[in-house]
Amino acid sequence: MPKPISAARRTSMAGLLTAASLALALSGCATYDVTAPADARAEAPVAEVTKKDAALAAGKEAKAPRGAAGDGVDCRKAKCVALTFDAGPSENTDRLLDILKKEKVRASFFMLGKNHVEKRPAEVKRIDAEGHELANHTWSHQILTEISPDAAKREMSRLQEAVRKITGKAPRLMRPPQGRTDGSVSEISKDLGLAQVLWSVTAKDYQTNDSALITKRVLEQTERDGIILLHDIYRGTVPAVPGILKELKKRGYTVVTVSQLLSPAKPEPGMVYRP
Repeated sequence: MPKPISAARRTSMAGLLTAASLALALSGCATYDVTAPADARAEAPVAEVTKKDAALAAGKEAKAPRGAAGDGVDCRKAKCVALTFDAGPSENTDRLLDILKKEKVRASFFMLGKNHVEKRPAEVKRIDAEGHELANHTWSHQILTEISPDAAKREMSRLQEAVRKITGKAPRLMRPPQGRTDGSVSEISKDLGLAQVLWSVTAKDYQTNDSALITKRVLEQTERDGIILLHDIYRGTVPAVPGILKELKKRGYTVVTVSQLLSPAKPEPGMVYRP
């Protein structure tokens, strides 16, 4: 018998997407499953760890290089927030990666294909090599709810293949452009093995290059289990990151990737994750 879907997850779009930032996501009467990171963690099955598993894990940890602050964190106990960057890589990405490396922070990068992944494979390799999360933001940023299912599938699968060709692995997460999704997009995402990730914090850095304003907007909106949306393609964003990280740490946050935020749950293909 299949595992029943909880009330928190079996949610219609009309009933859940009340926030103004997601109003454009409404598309007809289609429904899809939505869950918050905290709910996903709470519903995750408790894994049974054998002595052999524990010994193997300990051996791997002993050999592993010193990692980021979020490595091994339990967000059921820690005050976590996920840091995400959309629409890169760009000419700013190497500088951003230098900052994240210095601060020992890992982030999730929702990358575009056209003019980004296809032109900057070295940055994609570095994102992966330094332990950040590879994620999908489509090939050319078309609004998935406004194109045919076949075209939507191409937008997602083309990016998957490009990243796989560069790094040997394909993303497990996808962020629909403008956060606009529906039942059809969810089914396609499921078929491609992609979970959808929305956000709770936006600096609207596409509107301003004022790094101080970007910092202010992020800090005003950030709460536990939030997902921060920034763009590494805009001039004012990367200079804001050190100040954002410094203040988040001061406030007791552990900055993690989206998958770390969801753990011990695994990203579920087709599911929409929204704080």
